[in-house]
Amino acid sequence: MVLIGKKIEFSNSSSFRDYEDIIKDVNVKGYDYLYVKGEAYSDADKENFFHNMIEIVSMCEKKVIVEFPLTHFEDMKKLYYANVSQIIASEGTTLEDSVIEDGKKRFGDKLVVYKKDFIEISSEFEIASSYPFILGEEPEDYNAKEAFYLTDTSKSTESAVEFKNMLESKGFDVFSLKCEIPWENLKKNADGLIPAIIVDYKSDKILMMAYMNEDAYNNTFKTGLMNYYSRSRNSQWIKGETSGHFQFVKYIKADCDFDTLLCGVSQIGVPCHTGRDTCFFNDVLVNDSLEKNPSKILTDLYKVIEGRKVNPKEGSYTNYLFDKGLDKILKKVGEEACEIVIASKNEEPKEIKYEIADFLYHLSVLMVEKGVTWEEVADELAKR
Repeated sequence: MVLIGKKIEFSNSSSFRDYEDIIKDVNVKGYDYLYVKGEAYSDADKENFFHNMIEIVSMCEKKVIVEFPLTHFEDMKKLYYANVSQIIASEGTTLEDSVIEDGKKRFGDKLVVYKKDFIEISSEFEIASSYPFILGEEPEDYNAKEAFYLTDTSKSTESAVEFKNMLESKGFDVFSLKCEIPWENLKKNADGLIPAIIVDYKSDKILMMAYMNEDAYNNTFKTGLMNYYSRSRNSQWIKGETSGHFQFVKYIKADCDFDTLLCGVSQIGVPCHTGRDTCFFNDVLVNDSLEKNPSKILTDLYKVIEGRKVNPKEGSYTNYLFDKGLDKILKKVGEEACEIVIASKNEEPKEIKYEIADFLYHLSVLMVEKGVTWEEVADELAKR
């Protein structure tokens, strides 16, 4: 299995913004991973690198592999919390083997690989600096394992899709998102198309609806980007290729009749040509029922509190807390947490939900004050 990646040589004086073009290439040109080589000569260098890795991982929709000299247990911990896919312990690593093994037990057995093993264990990994290295090799030498290849980052216009197509034509097994249901098993309409409903993979918010033909369906798995078929233009198109509002596919499900697809995506920008965050904004029927989706309730509450902080309202209890400052907010969070404990000791279970609601409100105020979102908390929980 061949995976194609791009490499960043991260210098201590650089910022994640210096590599935005490379990260964009990895996201939208069919690459499978980003390889970041870091260095650190001081604690300040380390902190700069870790901070920038958080930003790089958040910007990159693909696997991020980091090569870094591990000198403290905290190095592994901070890279893990940055959500990197794998850490390559480079030659400057001074951590004892036992400490690294402890880290692997805590953060995952595959998280840390020694640089020498990453290169020498050919049954698992191979790195080539350029394409010609592998073109002379036999495909069967690579198809039974994961082989990581780094392209020349100076060739910023290079498309990994084209290279993958060439490798496939020579018999190489290249990485692609796994398709569980082939096109021929889906039920198409009279025009040979299938409708796809697109939702945000985190919130389940409906974004848009489009059609796919066979090429669009198969290319979505190959590129990781949502491909569609335009009935008006009679051609395939990639969402975002003109606007920059790409959709990175996270899952695809077929309905019970296999004639409609539900696609969960990570949306860059907005999905609608009107600039709105959904194509479904024209009310046909409105029922004044209370919102019951727990995730939406918490995110809506967060937005209201955030709005109070930006645009204070006279007499607002939320603004009272912000005006009093962090210590007052922390005091209320602590008090409400204690109220949950006390309510839990009582025999009336209904009291618990009242206290939990009070606690979540005050916790949301604290989160806004500290700039932590519910989405970030959900991401951390999902990781665990």
